[in-house]
Amino acid sequence: MEFFNIVNSEKRQSGNLMTSLNPRTKEKLWNAPVAGEADLNEAVQAARQAFKTWKLVEVEERQKSLARLADELDARRGQIHEILARETGKSDLLTNIEIDDTLKFIRFNASRSVPDEIEYEDGTVKIVSTHPPLGVVGAICPWNFPLVLAMAKVSAALVMGNCIILKPSPFTPYATLKVAELAIPLFPPGVFQVLNGDNEVGRLMTLHPGIDKITFTGSTATGKKVAANAIKTLKRMTLELGGNDASIICPDVDVQAVAQKVAAGCLFHSGQMCVATKRVYVHKDIFGEFREALVKAVNATEIDVSGKEPSLFSPIQNDMQYRIVKDLLADSKSNGHTFACEEGSQQQPGFFIRPSVIDRPPDDSKIVTMEQFGPIIPLMEWSSESDVIQRVNDTDSGLGSCVWARDTATAERLARKLEVGSVWINSFEIPSPYGYFSGWKQSGVGGEWGRQGLLSYCHTQTLQISK
Repeated sequence: MEFFNIVNSEKRQSGNLMTSLNPRTKEKLWNAPVAGEADLNEAVQAARQAFKTWKLVEVEERQKSLARLADELDARRGQIHEILARETGKSDLLTNIEIDDTLKFIRFNASRSVPDEIEYEDGTVKIVSTHPPLGVVGAICPWNFPLVLAMAKVSAALVMGNCIILKPSPFTPYATLKVAELAIPLFPPGVFQVLNGDNEVGRLMTLHPGIDKITFTGSTATGKKVAANAIKTLKRMTLELGGNDASIICPDVDVQAVAQKVAAGCLFHSGQMCVATKRVYVHKDIFGEFREALVKAVNATEIDVSGKEPSLFSPIQNDMQYRIVKDLLADSKSNGHTFACEEGSQQQPGFFIRPSVIDRPPDDSKIVTMEQFGPIIPLMEWSSESDVIQRVNDTDSGLGSCVWARDTATAERLARKLEVGSVWINSFEIPSPYGYFSGWKQSGVGGEWGRQGLLSYCHTQTLQISK
């Protein structure tokens, strides 16, 4: 299978190639071209030329182009499924979920616009807000959900009249490259381009004076570097960064049912999701019963090397992250933390790590303070609302949280006290294209999705019309 960078509607190869691994087996996948500075410069030039006319296309026509892209992806679903499953290590079930979500995001944005608004009017003046596009967007995407997170950025940017240059993660470039290839007949040259590359290509994107906005999803450490570079040319930026998301379990819940759902929220894609539950706080009155139910649910997790079983559990996607998770497990063991259930011996190929539950580790331990991005669940006990709110908020991150309570009024009261961008009440984390998604503190700058997310891809121009 061949893969190409897409520049100005042309399929481009490169003398520099890379190969990623299948996380389930560690087998090498396909060759993919690596873009360089010259490719980026050409892509920016093409995007700036295309923007002159694309911004003038009626929004209804831009919406139709995106709808056709969704239809084309749906029609080629089998091909994309094979690529996405092999590069991410996801089961067939998880791969289908990601493709379904990708279609939802594209079709959501294909049905949206931000029309002019009359902000104020009296007998002497009318004040109107208009929303012209920014220009050329550079999008740098992560490896955990490579297709849906990329296409959410693409569809929002394009429907607002921008052009976009996308850089997928070098760990998972293949499905994104292939979808961009499918899109060639659907958009004018230069409107939607993709460059596979290493960190250097991403760095050059953040510095390029011809790129008007950077949208980045990834770690907080890398996000700070992106921000430092982008500010040199006063680029607009959206940064969706790491999180150390907590679930609060109130004493009135159905313990057996909620423990199953919390386990699913912690272990979805082995916890490799920015808003996956990474800390679980359980009220003291039900702690023992909940721990037993959670451990039972976690121990029921089966590792299926084939990926054909309907599992939400995955291998760790790459060796770098695998080592981080292993180091966190080793740290907890060396510090004498109590494992309610633990990994056990490694018998499977690939980057699989069996899930663990750590019983009441100290609040200042690494497994509580760090984002593990893996299948380790620290389980803590709380007694008062003020105590648990303080402990949950005692972190530099603020991406998401969950609150579980039979009394939804109690849950909502707790939710409003949490210093995070999104709170799920009586559900594990299920991001939606309808909901604005943003991080507080060091979990990000700005946000995406929903109507407010569309505004991040445009200026607001105020017209003050005297009568």
